[in-house]
Amino acid sequence: MSNKYELMYILRPDLSEDQVGDAVTKYQDYLSETGAENLEVQVKGKRRLAYPVGKYLDGIYVQMNYEADGSQNAPLERMMRLSEDAIRYLTIKLKKRAIIAQENATAEPIADPADD
Repeated sequence: MSNKYELMYILRPDLSEDQVGDAVTKYQDYLSETGAENLEVQVKGKRRLAYPVGKYLDGIYVQMNYEADGSQNAPLERMMRLSEDAIRYLTIKLKKRAIIAQENATAEPIADPADD
């Protein structure tokens, strides 16, 4: 059974654009190879952290949304834990209400009948 997941992770702020691209591609390729579908990646850019993580005050935020059976999550998080590029990560399973709200937010706005 396939579930929808959202993975948010923070990369070190001192990475170059090429290194960020390589890190994102590494995790994206892993998910694709292990059967994840509808993979969407959004690099949110460098932002200030709410609190220091190690010696870092900033981080590069990346969000991945995908559908999978869940067996990919633990090995992917292990890859991130062992990597020096990712300083924080969190994977959540989206609930049906969140999925519906997300789909409604991306849908076309309905035309106002008063505009006619």
